[in-house]
Amino acid sequence: MMLARLADHLYWHGRYLERAEGLARLINVNAHLNLDLPGTIAPGWEPLVRITGNEALFGQFYGEDVGERQVAKFLIADERNPGSVRSTLALARENMRAARDVLPREVWEQMNGLYLRISEQISGNLSKRRRHETLNDLILGSQQIAGMLMGTMSQDHAYDFILIGRYLERADVTTRILDVRADDLLPEQAEDVPAFESIQWMSVLKSLTGYQMYRRHVRLRVAGPDVLRFLLRDRLFPRSVMFCLKAMESVINDLPGDDDRALRATAALMRHLDSARTVRLKDEPLSEFIDAIQIELGEIGQLISQTWFQAGSE
Repeated sequence: MMLARLADHLYWHGRYLERAEGLARLINVNAHLNLDLPGTIAPGWEPLVRITGNEALFGQFYGEDVGERQVAKFLIADERNPGSVRSTLALARENMRAARDVLPREVWEQMNGLYLRISEQISGNLSKRRRHETLNDLILGSQQIAGMLMGTMSQDHAYDFILIGRYLERADVTTRILDVRADDLLPEQAEDVPAFESIQWMSVLKSLTGYQMYRRHVRLRVAGPDVLRFLLRDRLFPRSVMFCLKAMESVINDLPGDDDRALRATAALMRHLDSARTVRLKDEPLSEFIDAIQIELGEIGQLISQTWFQAGSE
């Protein structure tokens, strides 16, 4: 088994790169949503600050002005924000640099080049068009790195830790988006969904690149309860919480060690999601349901750290 420090770097590379890509998708989709909806019901930019959990930090730097320019700068280029695109991309690069001895050289060069290119592009003022192009560049660059890792790296435990970090972060991003976007959008009856709410649910799917797969598998008009079931429990869509957990379970099961707490916690969370099949989510406040999932995801992350990354683990 590799050294704990090396496994830690690989895990956090997977998490930070997934976080940067998810944030880029979210910013682009939010910009389109605000253009598609009437100004009286457009969500604005404040929900993005809540999704990232940085309301206090944003208020410290920008006060109560949550306009597009301020939020975009905070989430994309502000080095004072540890959750900005710039900061998370830098952390993804630094963690890969620390582990580059076990990675294909071409992957490191791609990561380094992506960081340098995006850092240059987001320096100074970004027009809306240039911002969109830059974030798309980041998304495609992140996917290239993931594809290169899958196609050129030995599928050993080093790769396993990248996957664990990626899937845990992806599940967390999905729950954060659902928590903020969907809490006030569940109607009493699916047929009561007005047009603008359908557009908002479509934006939730597009934030996770799930719109086409939703239409392919669900084959229903876009409605809140159906979107929730798809993004929480679908076993085929790579960005659903259930898919991520099953992928993590498979990888963790193959890791060495006698401590199976992370594996058991992952299985327990899948049972929690499965139990919702017989629960009408509108009977349980959605925010409480999602909060419980997020707490369990956090506990899984802590158990992974305690099992494989603590000093002395090998």
